[in-house]
Amino acid sequence: KFTVNFTITNLPYSSHLRNPHSAKFSATERVLTALLDQLFKRTSIHSVYTGCKMMAFRHAQKTEDTGVDAACTYNIDSAAPQFDRVILYHEVSNKTSGITNLGIYSLDQKSLYING
Repeated sequence: KFTVNFTITNLPYSSHLRNPHSAKFSATERVLTALLDQLFKRTSIHSVYTGCKMMAFRHAQKTEDTGVDAACTYNIDSAAPQFDRVILYHEVSNKTSGITNLGIYSLDQKSLYING
């Protein structure tokens, strides 16, 4: 399991994003889950990556931005390279144009955190 945290600058935070049963939460979760799946399937963990689940959307440092906390999983496979969060961070940075965009979302360039 590893966590991924980042901030979206073009998704205004609202109380609807705090409620996991709201339509806004569900729609945002679906889009982000698909985008993270596409992203991680193009990294060195592609063969062992199994998915991400949105844990929370939160106020970011700038209150109009939305922070994203996701828990992602991968299978431990002796044939696969060992999980290295530094390498994964650099791969994600490269595939998001220097941590500036993920699909339809603009990212705070200094907000990406990957914890393995």
